[in-house]
Amino acid sequence: MAIPFKHLDTLRLFVEAAQHGSLTEAARALNMTKGAVSYQIKTLETDLGVAVFERNPRGVVLTAAGQNLLTKARPHFHAIEEEIATFREPHPQTLTVGMSSYFASRWLSPRLMTFMQAHPQIQLRIQPLTQLFDLARQGVDLAIRWGDGQWDDVEIEPFMAVPASPTGNAEAAERVQGMGLEAAFSGFTLLRDHDGSNAWSDWFRAAGLSPQTRMDTLIIPDPNVRVQAVIDGQGVALNDALVAREIDEGTLFRLSDVELENYGYFLAIPHKSNRTPSVDAFVAWLHGLRAIPV
Repeated sequence: MAIPFKHLDTLRLFVEAAQHGSLTEAARALNMTKGAVSYQIKTLETDLGVAVFERNPRGVVLTAAGQNLLTKARPHFHAIEEEIATFREPHPQTLTVGMSSYFASRWLSPRLMTFMQAHPQIQLRIQPLTQLFDLARQGVDLAIRWGDGQWDDVEIEPFMAVPASPTGNAEAAERVQGMGLEAAFSGFTLLRDHDGSNAWSDWFRAAGLSPQTRMDTLIIPDPNVRVQAVIDGQGVALNDALVAREIDEGTLFRLSDVELENYGYFLAIPHKSNRTPSVDAFVAWLHGLRAIPV
């Protein structure tokens, strides 16, 4: 029958002293006095009925009984310490980044693995957004949005300049070629991302055309849907270089060389006092990718 042993704390002191070969070093490691450690070791020896150490001027040396006890006790304490260490490992930090599915699928997705490999402790979550109003209210830590960067609802940081120009399907391109730019645009339906967008007005101004040439507009917040609507002949839209595949395939055509030079992708981020290390890590990673061609 096993004999009850009530001195596990003292046994822990013994293992520490045995590993250091010194009561002084064990006391320093455990933030105790040497006298307290010595007293606890003597209590252990009294309880066991055998000496576990031989004392000498240089420290302590294990007896045969002490060596046997250390062999049995040390693996158990190490296993406990390793298990406790797993409790203290940082839990994955969830980082939610809002952006259009258009940008996520066409630009971000092929590059995500490098961030995940560099920051395995961050659980990244991509939240599709068509418009941004409030980071916290929409449940995102930061967002990537396209436009001219003139927004006062969040802190804006330039990310990637990607000019946009009008695109249409083959029929629209033929109409521009046959009628000229201004006459053709007077009959086009202009597709916009939201009601307050100034992008078309800015483009007409850059092209030297009167905004009054617009006949009709259609609001389609989702860029992927806008691209498909243009292909289907529902109107023309301002698109950036991320539609290169459709242009190469001949389903979309650039209708003008005039571009919105000041437009591109911007980071909507919390004020510095509210940023988390995960946000800073993702922003730094994004800026490191700016040199990569679109």
